[in-house]
Amino acid sequence: MEQSNLHEVLQNLYYEMLPLSSDMASIAKGVAGLGALFYIALQVWQALARAEPIDVYPMLRPFAIGLCIMFFPSIVLGTINAVLSPVVKGTHQILEHQVVDLKALQEQKDVLEKQAMLRNPETAYLVSDEIFDKKLDELGWSATDLASISGMYIEKGLYELQKSIRDGFREFLEMLFQAAALVIDTIRTFFLIVLSILGPLAFAISIWSGFESTLSQWFTRYISVYLWLPVADLFSTMLAKIQSLIIERDMLLLTDPDFIPDTSSTVYVIFMIIGIVGYFTIPTVTGWIIQAAGAGNFMRNINQTVMKAGNVATAGSGATVGNMAGQLIK
Repeated sequence: MEQSNLHEVLQNLYYEMLPLSSDMASIAKGVAGLGALFYIALQVWQALARAEPIDVYPMLRPFAIGLCIMFFPSIVLGTINAVLSPVVKGTHQILEHQVVDLKALQEQKDVLEKQAMLRNPETAYLVSDEIFDKKLDELGWSATDLASISGMYIEKGLYELQKSIRDGFREFLEMLFQAAALVIDTIRTFFLIVLSILGPLAFAISIWSGFESTLSQWFTRYISVYLWLPVADLFSTMLAKIQSLIIERDMLLLTDPDFIPDTSSTVYVIFMIIGIVGYFTIPTVTGWIIQAAGAGNFMRNINQTVMKAGNVATAGSGATVGNMAGQLIK
């Protein structure tokens, strides 16, 4: 399955589990009813004790919350999702447009790199079988020619081996990059499902005196977690834009006939590592947008773990790139 299909599976999972909030609403109704009874009784007793007229307006709060509990999937979740879903679609469209441009630029750069290597007689036979065969035909069967032929085969084999290693390492980093995005989306889906299913219970508890902040905290947590996906799309768009600018600069250099391209893809590897580590800063960024409590220690532990893993990955990739560069220099 492709990465986009996995994200669709998580999205469908969320919508399929939303009806479970209706089952929790039956339990929440009892808690809310008991809380409303004590809340109204406390308000009436305080008014009588102070010899003040009874204020009816504050007593409407339990009834409003009870109405939200009765129609929780449609009134609460439906309204919030309808407001926030355009943000998700808008950021995803921005990402899709940027990725399409990036793929087109990468294809153009590959063509220019091949043309640049074909212009150089020392590297032309490495990328073209026709030039390689033509160069073999020009050589004879003397000892010197046989040594040159053996050297050509060895150089071509080393070039193909190094290219396979570079491509394999890039694919491994791309897999980690996609895995980081899926980890964020999976945790986001899990949090949204828990908040949606237990939302009626949170609303019911907020009726009780002393737990009024539960309602506002639920809203802030839900909106904050919901915004993880748009922020992740914006982060991916930023990385794609940076790569596009790098590719455009390389394409400008490749137009110079004397320019020798660097096929080590070191810059690409560096930005892939930055993207892997940067994905796990998304919960922190959304916390700046919406001030939400809860899950902070959990995400802080994740960030610390990812930073340690990022250091190990950076060291390993740096050693790998260094070894590849050393082999290329040799």
